[in-house]
Order: sequence, then structure tokens, then C-alpha cells
Amino acid sequence: MGIVFKQSLRNTLIIYIAFAIGGVNALFLYTYFLKDEYYGLVTFLLSTANLLMPLTAFGVQYVIVKFYSSYKSKIEQDQFLSSALLLPLFIALPIGFIGTVFYEQISNYLSLKNEVVKEYTFVIYWVALFTAYFEIFYSWAKVQMQTVFGNLVKEMFSRVAATILLFLIYLKLIDKEQFICLLTFAYFIRMLVMMSYAFYLRKPKITFELPNNYKEIIQYSFYIILVGSAGSILLDIDKVMIPQKEAIAQTAYYAVAVYIGSVIEAPGRAMSQIVQPITAKALNEKNYKEIYSLYKKTSINLFLISGLVFLLVNVNIKELYEIIPEKYAGGLWVVFMISIAKLYHMLLGNNGAIISNSKYYKILLPYALLMAVSVYFMNDWLIDEIGINGAAVSTLVVVLIFNSIKIWYVKKKFGLTPFSDKTWKLLIMLILFFVGFYFWEFPFHPILNILLKSILLGSLYLIVSIKLNIAPESIVVWERFKNYFLKNG
Repeated sequence: MGIVFKQSLRNTLIIYIAFAIGGVNALFLYTYFLKDEYYGLVTFLLSTANLLMPLTAFGVQYVIVKFYSSYKSKIEQDQFLSSALLLPLFIALPIGFIGTVFYEQISNYLSLKNEVVKEYTFVIYWVALFTAYFEIFYSWAKVQMQTVFGNLVKEMFSRVAATILLFLIYLKLIDKEQFICLLTFAYFIRMLVMMSYAFYLRKPKITFELPNNYKEIIQYSFYIILVGSAGSILLDIDKVMIPQKEAIAQTAYYAVAVYIGSVIEAPGRAMSQIVQPITAKALNEKNYKEIYSLYKKTSINLFLISGLVFLLVNVNIKELYEIIPEKYAGGLWVVFMISIAKLYHMLLGNNGAIISNSKYYKILLPYALLMAVSVYFMNDWLIDEIGINGAAVSTLVVVLIFNSIKIWYVKKKFGLTPFSDKTWKLLIMLILFFVGFYFWEFPFHPILNILLKSILLGSLYLIVSIKLNIAPESIVVWERFKNYFLKNG
């Protein structure tokens, strides 16, 4: 677990710094420097690009992680990586051609409810393309067991770029239209930076000879395209559907709430960067002891760490909404529901990596399609009924049901479950801490209240979890964490 610890620690620090920067952007800079309409527009454009990205990437970012470790010779690896660079063009170029020919019709459809969308429709394709190739180059680095720099670029680059551009708006050096175009260009630069690093780690040797198992690769790509597209629907369809039913400013209010709730998944995002290729390697080598160990450890440790973040977010949420514009306060229930969904997802550990990198990966297609269809129809109904809260309810219900199915499936096929008696102890602990801290607050300024309550809660949480010996690995990590920083200054 040495490489997992070292890179997960660095990735976790990077992600939390990135979330802090993104939090400043989402809660303050966007809300004060950009009109609600344009904040909603940016959210809509980026979310729609995320829906298009899996199709544009042709699933190649997942193909690299799954198959790279199965090739033993350098020649085979070069053939495989060359194919990985070229495959997305067979999808991306036709999509670009169709988008150019039918641009007017597409832009008219997307702007039926909100006219402001029409003149920026082109952003969707370019952000999708740049993000797709970024993910491919990032996977190129992952299979070399180097995730930290890619994670830094992925999490920090666009957020820092947005911060700079928002201050340029405040200083009246650029306008809102230029902001959107420059943010799109930032995604292009981010892709180039990742490409340079990936090629530094392993120089590409372009060959037009296909790998021997190219049929299996293409088949896997088609499955992953559909699975990835359906997965993106679950993550972003709400931000795409809200502007079709409500004023686009509502998308901004929803985006702020989702951002706050999504902080819970930061530890999982950090760990998955390195655990995913290790899981794929263990499956290729049929090392089921390692798979079992990773499943248990990732589940309890992510549940413990994300559980603390869940508490810190939700017991302080009322105070947090007091320091941002009042019109955003309607998202309080959205934060609670999204954070529960994210916490349950963290409880699964590396469940998704086990399925997607095993011979049972095909089950992900009907699974993902059912999730996508379910969340679409629930959104269509509930957004009309209860607005942005309806979108959050849809996400929560679908995540609870379908993640439970994933747990059952891994149990059936591998005989593995992530749960233990410590899982239930931790669940009870989380409930008691939430009830104990949610309904009271210090009689001071909201920021001071947040700091005091967070320090008290965090200290008690750490003490109780150690006393209950809930996750021994986390205690070891804590000791390594201290030693790492003492050693490295």
C-alpha cells in the first residue's frame, strides 16, 4: 500500500486545495462578480460538455487503464498506445462535422427557454474534445503509476484559470462574453500541459499496426462509451434539464449547492487515481487476495474520512448560507441530499473499479442505461413539481438504489462485501454526531461559528474513531501523515 498511501496523500491535499479554490469561486467570485444568468450559462455549457465527453473520448481513457498492464513487450505497448491516440478521432471528427452542419438547429433547440445559450453553443464541443484528450493523456500517465501531476492539473488548472478570469471581470479588463471564450481556451491549454507530461513519462512511437486484441479493445470501447455517457447523464443531466424548465439562474443556485455537497467525495477522487490501475493490474494477474484487501480498506477508510467531511458540511450549512447572497439559500436541502448520495458512493470503495476492470464489465451497460433513464424521468417529473430540490431527490434515490445493486453484484460474482461490524459502528457514530451538532450554534459571526464548531467536531470525531478502532489503517495513515510532513518540512 506504499504507493497508494504516498500518491493518495498528495492527491488528497491537491484535491482539497482545489476544492477550496473552487469553493471561493462558486460561493463568492461567481456569485458576486458574475450575473446569475451567466453563472447559470457557464454551468450549463460545462455540464453539457461533460455529457458529450465520453462519446468524444471513445472510452479510450478506460481502455488504457484496463489493457495496458496486460501487454508485456514494449512493442505491444507502443502499438496499443498509438491506437489509443487515434481511436477518438473516428468519433470526434464526425461529431464536429455534424455540429457544424446543423449548428443553427442545435443552438436553437438548446436555447428554447433561455436565449443566452444560443451564441455559446460551440463551447460545448470544444470543451468536450479538450477534456476527452486530457483524460486520455492522464490515463497514459496513470498506467506509469504517476498520478500526482495529472491530478494537480486536472483539479487545479481550470479552477485557478476561472479565479483569474473572474478577477479580470471584476477589474473590468474583460467582459462576460470574453470570460466564456477564455475559459474554453484554458481547457485547451490544460490538455496541452497533460499531453506534454504524458509524453515525457513515455514517448509515443506512432505505429499504424493494430494490437492483436484490437477487436476486444474496440468492443470494450463501445461498451464504455455507452456506460460513460449514461454515467455522465447521472452527474450532469440535472444541470442541463433545469434551464429547459426554469430560468437559467436556477442552475447557478443548484450548482452552488451541488458543489458544496460534492466536497464529500474528494477523498475518493484522490484515492481512485492510483487504486484504479492497481485494481486493474490485480485482476489481470488474478490476485484476488489483493482485490479483497483493497475493497475492504478503501470502503472503511473512505467512509471514515468522507463521513467527517459530511458532518463538517452539514452541521455548518446554515451558517455557510448566511455569508453568501440570500437568493442562493434555496439550495440548502440540495446540499443535504447530494452529500448523502456522495457519502454512500464513498462507502462502496473501489467497487466500480472491480467491475469495470473485470470480465463482468458488460453488466455496466444495462446498469448505467437504467440509471440514466431513471434519473431523466424522475428529473422530468420532480423538477416541475418542486424545482431544483426535485433534481436532488432524483439523484439521491437513483444513487441509493443502483449503488446497492452494485454491492450485491460484486458479492454475487466475487464473494466480496465491503462491510464489517466497524461499518455499522461508524454509521451510528455519524448519526449521533450529526444530531448532536446540527441543532445548535455559537452566538457569534457565522464564520467564527463555523471555525469553532468544526474544530470541536473534528477533534471529538478523531478521538472517538481511534477509541473505537474503526479503521486501523487510518491511524497508520495519520502517523505516516505526521512523519511525512516532519520529514519533508
